[in-house]
Amino acid sequence: MLASFYKGKHHSLWIVSFFVLLSLLLAACGSGSDTTTGGSTSKPAIAAPTDLLTAGTLTVGSDTTYPPQEFPDAKNPGTYTGFDVDLITALATKMGLKTQIVKSDFTTIITSLTNKRFDVVISAVTINDDRKKVVDFVPYFSAGESLLVQKGNPKSLKSTADLCGLDVGVQNGTVEQTDLGLANDACKKAGKPAIKLTILQDQTAVVQLLSTNRVVATFQDSPVTDYYNKLNPGQFEVGGSVIGAAQQGIVVRKGDTSMFNAVQAAFKAAQTDGTYKKMIDKWGLSTGSIALADRRSVYA
Repeated sequence: MLASFYKGKHHSLWIVSFFVLLSLLLAACGSGSDTTTGGSTSKPAIAAPTDLLTAGTLTVGSDTTYPPQEFPDAKNPGTYTGFDVDLITALATKMGLKTQIVKSDFTTIITSLTNKRFDVVISAVTINDDRKKVVDFVPYFSAGESLLVQKGNPKSLKSTADLCGLDVGVQNGTVEQTDLGLANDACKKAGKPAIKLTILQDQTAVVQLLSTNRVVATFQDSPVTDYYNKLNPGQFEVGGSVIGAAQQGIVVRKGDTSMFNAVQAAFKAAQTDGTYKKMIDKWGLSTGSIALADRRSVYA
């Protein structure tokens, strides 16, 4: 039919009228919300914080070497994936914000937050009394610690008390490193040889120590143990049971009420509408899920 409009000049009025009408129809069709990654032009469900480092963006610090919480996305070089990344992106979207993940060293990540290098931190950060003195937390997950050992557990390792005199790998700056230090003290007090620790910056590199038999075990958060065990069927297994279960939190600068309230409200909304459960299920982390009714899930 369009071809008939171009057969003679006397049809030019029809042509103009047609395209004016078409433009109006297209404009009407495009009048809905326009969504982008991590943000939306529609009115956000949660009011955004008033003190963002970059307007319209939630800048997030994360040590992106800790699967399944956060790690490089092999399908999209230069970007990151994982449970933590999915969750913080969803929370930002509820505030009408985009998300920028800033790779950071775990040992300095809280200091970088307090120095305003980013707005918040999400990086499987275990909540403890020392950290609560300098930052605030919105808990979103519960994890313990566990040992990853070779298949068959040739050393019969069940807990950190069994590690005296053995080579063990751990990531630098983690709670597990601290706990291995305490276990080491216990070994010495009992007259046993010290634990021989290999401490690395990257959790994947820590597990590589085990795969190449340079250590007999690695010690990390229980979901990380489960993840590497799943990735390497028939090679590893869990040594003993999960110990020291504790909550992990999204980290906010101490006293940053605007940021804290927005993140807390967005997390509760994600729990209520099923977003949180979908992400828990996606990454197979059901044992670490925090229930909506758990009122202990706020630390400030």
